[in-house]
Order: sequence, then structure tokens, then C-alpha cells
Amino acid sequence: MHKWVLGWVLAIGLAGGVWAQDSEIKGVISGQIEAFKADDFEQAFTFAAPSIRQIFRTPENFGVMVRRGYPMVWRPSEVTFLDLREQSGSYVQTVRIEDAEGAVHLLAYAMTQTPDGWRISGVQILEAPGVST
Repeated sequence: MHKWVLGWVLAIGLAGGVWAQDSEIKGVISGQIEAFKADDFEQAFTFAAPSIRQIFRTPENFGVMVRRGYPMVWRPSEVTFLDLREQSGSYVQTVRIEDAEGAVHLLAYAMTQTPDGWRISGVQILEAPGVST
């Protein structure tokens, strides 16, 4: 009986750590999307990983890239978090975004742990076969 209780406590503890990580990652992505919706590209830029910040150099350059390449992220009507998975030593959060016209997009957010917390190190638009609005 003691082994069962210890196993249960360990399982809950490990799940709690995963849940906290999941919650932090969702918070970072949500924070960036909210900043985009407010046209606050300076704030949105703070959620980007150092590698992304180095590529775009300024919040203005970053904002231009997002408006042109990821309009569904800039002006989403609905955001739903799907699965979070480990991939090659980092984490990828799949997000379903419905844009202002009602089109559905699946995006994979690559996440990187930094000294300042989780940051977004890339976003890939996924093919979404079978997804309809």
C-alpha cells in the first residue's frame, strides 16, 4: 500500500510540473497574441527568443513580418491550444487559430527555455487536412 501511495504522489508531482510548464508556454503565446491584437509590437517582441530578436533586430521589423506572413496571428478571432509535445529536446505547442474571415489555421509554436522563461523560437504554419470552419 505504501508503494502505491508513493507512486501516486510521484505521478501527481510529475504531472504538476508538466502542467506548470504547459501553463507557462500557453501564457507566453497568449501574451504575444494579445500584444499583436493591440498593435503593441514592442511588447510582442519581448516574447520572442533571442535568436528571433537577433534576426529581426527591432519590434518594427518583427511587426512587419507578422502582419505580412502571419495575419491570422495578428488578428485572430479565436485561439485554441491543442497538444504540447517534446520534439528534439525542445517543446512544440500546436495552436488552432480562426482568423477574422473564419478560416482555420494550425500553427506549431517552437518554444525555448531561456533564463527569462519560455520564449517563442519559431512558428510554422501546418497543413490542416480535414479541418473545416
